Amino acid sequence: MDRLAPLAAELRALAPSCGPVRLVAVDGHAGSGKSTFAARLAASLGGAPVLHLDDIATHEELFGWTDRLREQALEPFTRGEPARVHPYDWNLRRFGPPRTLPVAEVVLIEGVGGGRRAVRPLLAGLLWMDRDREASWERGRRRDGPPQAAFWDGWTVAETRHFAADPSRPFADWLVRECREGYAWRTGPAAATLHAAERHSG
Repeated sequence: MDRLAPLAAELRALAPSCGPVRLVAVDGHAGSGKSTFAARLAASLGGAPVLHLDDIATHEELFGWTDRLREQALEPFTRGEPARVHPYDWNLRRFGPPRTLPVAEVVLIEGVGGGRRAVRPLLAGLLWMDRDREASWERGRRRDGPPQAAFWDGWTVAETRHFAADPSRPFADWLVRECREGYAWRTGPAAATLHAAERHSG
């Protein structure tokens, strides 16, 4: 049984937002489970392309990748053309050969900051992994082990600064939580505000 099928159907029903593409961001704190969830959601969408922001960011630009994302993915999608992303190799500290992401009904952007202010106008929807930051970071540290401890020390400072200046959660259309059966989701702050405004105007 595909428990994410209802959510996938909701995403397909959205209006295209970036050329012919329904661009959907999966955002949340590092270690919150974004990558796993995005992979499962992509499968429920019939193999939707997933753009991982870890392929766009670098050691020197943990959050300063907006122009790169725009040039390699957003602008091509807007023109109805495939994206060509040069994935960053976090071990070799350099960009690799290009990877093509096709134009599709739904394309997922997965990573911390995917719902940032500069990207939101081109998003059809924003999903936030609703795990608090301390629990997320602890999970990420356990996953990566002691060799990445110094990186995590720097990352948590950078992530805190990013979300303080450019929060994503208040603009989420859905809040997603892991549960025993897989995932559960509910209306996010952005959708709740919209619905309240519609009720008031009606």
